[in-house]
Amino acid sequence: MLELLILLFLFMAVGWIVIKLTLAIIKWLALNTIAGLLIIGLLNFLGITHVQLNLLNLLIVAIGGIPGVFIVILLSLL
Repeated sequence: MLELLILLFLFMAVGWIVIKLTLAIIKWLALNTIAGLLIIGLLNFLGITHVQLNLLNLLIVAIGGIPGVFIVILLSLL
């Protein structure tokens, strides 16, 4: 009986850690995406670049953040 309670406690602890890490990663990706999209939108609005926003560009910006914006800009110039 005690082993079952310990196992249940360990499952709950692992589940809590997985949820915390998942939420932290989602928060990081959301902040990177918002910052990158603001920069791309500003550069498009000012006429400095013309970057089309599609799924691939969005993924690059979401994972890369501000360096991802520069990668997308360089890829759009090719």
